[in-house]
Formats: sequence, C-alpha cells, structure tokens
Amino acid sequence: MSVELSDLYRSLGTVADGHELTHPESLRRFADRRARARIAGSTLAVALLVGAVAVGGRLAYPADDSAPLPPPADTPAPVRTGATETSRPSPTPPPASGPSSEPPSRTTPGGTTSQPATGPAAPRPPTSIPDRAFFVLAAPNRTGLESSGDGPALPTLCGTRLSSDSALVQRRGRYLAYKLPDTPAGNVPDGSYRHTITIYRAGRADDVLRELRQAVRGCPDQKLPDDSRTWRQRLLASGGYGDESVLFEMRAPMPEGMGEPGTDEVRLVRAVRVGDVVTVLWEQGWEYTTAVRTQVDADSRRAVAAIENWLD
Repeated sequence: MSVELSDLYRSLGTVADGHELTHPESLRRFADRRARARIAGSTLAVALLVGAVAVGGRLAYPADDSAPLPPPADTPAPVRTGATETSRPSPTPPPASGPSSEPPSRTTPGGTTSQPATGPAAPRPPTSIPDRAFFVLAAPNRTGLESSGDGPALPTLCGTRLSSDSALVQRRGRYLAYKLPDTPAGNVPDGSYRHTITIYRAGRADDVLRELRQAVRGCPDQKLPDDSRTWRQRLLASGGYGDESVLFEMRAPMPEGMGEPGTDEVRLVRAVRVGDVVTVLWEQGWEYTTAVRTQVDADSRRAVAAIENWLD
C-alpha cells in the first residue's frame, strides 16, 4: 500500500472516531417516512387530476341528459326553423318622430280625451234686411224727408248689367233728403240719396265691386235718357270703408240757367262691402245741386256702422 493511501485511511479513522454513528433502526424509520410522503403526494396529485376530469365531463355531458347550459346573456340565441317552429319576427321599429297632421288630443278633468276645436265655422250670410240696417242721418242733416221704395241700386253705366246680380238674396232701398249743417231752416234740401242694402250668396259680394270697377272704366262718358249733356265717369280713391269699397263720380256741365256759369253738376256713388252684404250710397242731388265729398264721406261711415252693428 502506498504512503498516500495509508495517510488517507488514518485521517478517516480519526474523523470517524469523533462522531457517533446513527443506529440502523433510525435510518430505516427515516427512509420509511420519506417513502410514505412520496406515495401520499403522488396519490393526491392523481386524485386532483381525476376530479378535474370528472367535473369537466359533467360540464360537457350532463349525467341527467338535460339541455346544455344556456349561452351567456350577451350571446344571441340561434333561431331554429322547422315544421314545428317559426322564426321570430323582428321587432317593429318605433315610428319616426316628426310633425303630425292630427291635432294633439287633450285630456279633460274627468279623464276623457277630446280633440281641440278646429275653429269657429264661417258665419252664414243673413237672409233678410231689418229696418235697423239703415243708417240715421246726424241731427244737423235731417230734413224729415224719407221714403222707402223700389228703384235701381246703381246709375246706368253705358247699359252695363252686373252678372253678380244673379247671386242676389234680398235687396231693400229708400230715398232720403239731407241738408248741410249751415243751411238755414226752411230752405230746400242740399241733396238726396238713393240708399240700398243687398245681401248676396256666400262668396259672391266681392264680384259686385270687381264688376262695378270694370263697368266704370268701360264707360268713361255717356248720354243719359232725356238729357242732352254728356256725363263723364271716373273712379276715385275711396278710402277705408268696410271690407272694401268703390267710389266713382259722374260729372256733367250745369244746364243753362242753373248754378254758376261754367260749373259742373257732380254726383258721387260709393259701394261698400261688409262680408256678403253690399250697401250703396248714391248721391242724386236736389234740383241740380252738387255733391259735397265731406258730407258723402260722413254719411258713408254712418251707413257702414249700421251694417256692422246689424251683422254683429
């Protein structure tokens, strides 16, 4: 044996002599415990694996043959078609918002729903003319000379006849004389009126004024029966009377020996429409007098006011 090997065994023996060797039974028990621990760990791992597989199998294939679990709430369910099932109808979209042609309904205190009123119906034209529809002269103009009677509502205009007269419902007229405020008492009247009121069928009264304007324009001059003079007609600005109005004049030279030399005899005619009623104030003079515009205007306003009070 070499010297190096002898020195190695000697050193090993010295170290071994300083330590107590473990008893063989202790070593056996320690080895048994380690073996049992390894077996227990392996058994637990196998048990966990088997349990996971079993649970997964139950989730995929239920043991009681019941229907599979429903899909999540946000997953659209498939629609099946067949002999016993029909496809679900798509939901009806809500109506588009926008203005409605129907008026909104209104709920009354009693709980019933009613539609709002569409507005008052247009008034029907009257069918008869009472005495109160005629105006009364202002006190300074009264003469007490007044009479009712038939007669034309308008002067002759080159023989033109208004076709709107076919829509006439009723007409009443009168004659009345007036004096100017500064005329002394006992003098003859300063003028006279032929005053008429006519009811026309609904919507036809405006035809009267339209045709009257055309008739005046179409008859700039004319000769009247039993009168050698030439009368000239022209439209004047009427002003605001009623719903609409027409004013025209008839002018002719004064007859020889009547009035101031070189002056004209002037007649004024105003027709005023109020709804389906037309009132005409035709100033006819008195023994070749001349109409005074301010007086005719004032009496026209009184005539319109009487018509409006009657129709209210």
